[in-house]
Amino acid sequence: MSGALLPMAAHVAWTALLYALLTVARAPSIWGIGRRADGSNPFATYEPRISANLSNQFEWPLFFHVACLVLMATPHDPVALALAWLFIAGRIAHSGVQILTRNVRLRGVVFTVNFVAVLALWVVVLQAAGRASAG
Repeated sequence: MSGALLPMAAHVAWTALLYALLTVARAPSIWGIGRRADGSNPFATYEPRISANLSNQFEWPLFFHVACLVLMATPHDPVALALAWLFIAGRIAHSGVQILTRNVRLRGVVFTVNFVAVLALWVVVLQAAGRASAG
């Protein structure tokens, strides 16, 4: 099994967890489960943030998944694998910041880590692919 598969699977698992979290956050409004005595949703502030974060899981991460697929076809590179795991850690941190705070600056910093990790991953992957095609 390619080492790049595990970070990809971790991102899929994280996204699935966010779907479950969104379901729980919407349950009081949709099914009445967990509604407050006054009929309101106790998770009303978090639901749009979870939804927005879930949407984010299908934007920049697309480039991460494509890079990992290319990585699977090239010789193993520990730097690429470290960058892939850095991206996953960054995605989890980004979710925490986006869902639990309104700190846009911190969210930008965490996003930048994710952004740079994927760009660096692409540099490493392209170098590895170049070596593989030259050899």
